[in-house]
Amino acid sequence: MTVDYRAEARADRATQAEQRRLDAAAAERRRQDRQRADDERAARLDGQRVADKARRRAERAARRERGLTPQNVYRVGTLALVVASGLASLPAQVLHFVGISPMLLPLPLSLEGAAWVMAAGVAFADSRHLAARVRWLLRLFVVAAAGFAASVNYGYGVNLSGLSPAERSTAGIGLAAVTLLGPLLFEVRQWVCTLAASDDDTPEARAARRHDRLRRRHHRSVARTADRLMSAAPLGTLPTEEAWARAWAIETGADCPGMTPRLHRRAVESAAALEAALAPAPETTGKRRKNKESGAERSTSDLRKSADPAAPVVGAAPFVAALPVPQPVGFLKSSPSLKPPTARQSVRPVTVAARSARPARRATGRVPQSARPARRPARTPEELLTEARQATAGWPAEHLTADRIRKAVHTSSERGRTLRDTLLAERTTPGVGA
Repeated sequence: MTVDYRAEARADRATQAEQRRLDAAAAERRRQDRQRADDERAARLDGQRVADKARRRAERAARRERGLTPQNVYRVGTLALVVASGLASLPAQVLHFVGISPMLLPLPLSLEGAAWVMAAGVAFADSRHLAARVRWLLRLFVVAAAGFAASVNYGYGVNLSGLSPAERSTAGIGLAAVTLLGPLLFEVRQWVCTLAASDDDTPEARAARRHDRLRRRHHRSVARTADRLMSAAPLGTLPTEEAWARAWAIETGADCPGMTPRLHRRAVESAAALEAALAPAPETTGKRRKNKESGAERSTSDLRKSADPAAPVVGAAPFVAALPVPQPVGFLKSSPSLKPPTARQSVRPVTVAARSARPARRATGRVPQSARPARRPARTPEELLTEARQATAGWPAEHLTADRIRKAVHTSSERGRTLRDTLLAERTTPGVGA
């Protein structure tokens, strides 16, 4: 048995090459895994740095907001003034009521507390967007309580002993003013905060609210019907715009929101007026057509003969000699005699047959009545409208023009326009023409 050493060497080399390829592939995979891990770690570090930067920025913004910003100064300063006005007005009320009777000590506390509780109620109503009547009722309570407290303080100030009349008056006015100053400043602060919060809304939201107010003010009956439809439907199943479209169709009968039967009628009238203004005058057109037709129907014998002696008439019409041309009179000569001229011998006109290359056509007269076609009896407007309805039953609205209707029922242009306006009004206005 012989051994092929060369084949074994080739097999060994092939095995070694395959092993080297597998080792290289494994090394490449390990390198790729290390690279992927490094990339993921770098991405995590970058994300962490971005998050830390955003957090530091938010902390700085929060510190700025808690600092001496105009908003914080206004809010804190207003509250400080309100507390100062309460501390200035409350002792005078306590002394006034205790001077009357010690049993009245809770009265100034309850009076001042009622004013501030109602003022806080106004702020709560603004935050919850309650009805305007609720907020104004609370403001009325604030004004009543603050006004009564101011009157008490004014009476206490003007009755102080040991002061001059001017000083007593000044003290009374000052106590009354400081009593009213606290609720007034708190109400102004609440208005400013409410307006600032409303300014934070987007322009689209403000435009939507303005449009809703205008629509409800202009179309109150449609708004009531739409509200009833939305309240009758399950919550969230009927959109607002769909409810308005249905309510508009119920109230006006028109499918397009904004259009009413009166507006449709005005649109038809305006379209008819525009077409009448753009069309030529029917009287002039009728006269020209009538003149052309009468001239075309007249026979050759009815036409006027030519007065030109040099142009003989073709046919059987005779040629008449022209009259003598008058002679001009010289300048500054004696005028002719005014005597009637003597009768001259009448000259018989000479008739000469005209030559023509074509054969002479027989002269025709008027067409006899028996040979004329029978005239169609005149139709009433009701009959014309009935025929127009039958002829245009399957026509779309854009094909309802005066010219089409006139050709369909064989009538004049003026009646065609009248029929067109009537048919358009019947189609656009419900219940008309039924």
